[in-house]
Amino acid sequence: MTIAAHLNKLDERERKLLSLLGIVAVVLLVVVVPIALLTSLASARSENESIRTVLNEIEDARSTINERKARKDAVLAKYANPAPGLGGFIEQAAKAHSLTAADTQDKPETPHGKLYSERFTVVKMHKIGMKPFVEMLQQIETSGHPLAITRLNIKPRPNEPDQYEIEVGISAYDRKGDAKGTGKGAASASPTSSAGAGSEDGK
Repeated sequence: MTIAAHLNKLDERERKLLSLLGIVAVVLLVVVVPIALLTSLASARSENESIRTVLNEIEDARSTINERKARKDAVLAKYANPAPGLGGFIEQAAKAHSLTAADTQDKPETPHGKLYSERFTVVKMHKIGMKPFVEMLQQIETSGHPLAITRLNIKPRPNEPDQYEIEVGISAYDRKGDAKGTGKGAASASPTSSAGAGSEDGK
């Protein structure tokens, strides 16, 4: 029996119910299904955005970790080449620029936390021209050793152009466990970053 024949056998009440079911089915197809699809897409989009946010946070964290590692490696590399005995080192730098260190005085070693220590040497120089002296300091600062100029007193000599009495203090920083040029121990956070703040220019 065909569908049309079945429909013809239905009474008026059954036909109305069937029509109502048909309307409901159409409403479901036209309204509810698209809404469900849109909701599902919005949920998927939100989930994708959350995943993207998490991935970005992971990438940012990775970059931060890499930067910290790079800074740590740079610090360790700096202290891998400890300075030799300062007195002889400064005298050699002075001779390289035809200068003479009149007096050299080593100060007691100073610990900086648990990992680093500071060796400090003061050198006095008489009748020094400014250009060779500056070149000497540049040689010391670019030596590749963890060094810093932490004291600088310059007094011009009366009636003698470009002649100065100079007192310069050089600090060398050693890291515990490194092979040190002086054979001394070392001592927490790297002290070289703030060493330059101690320099002074005496009048």
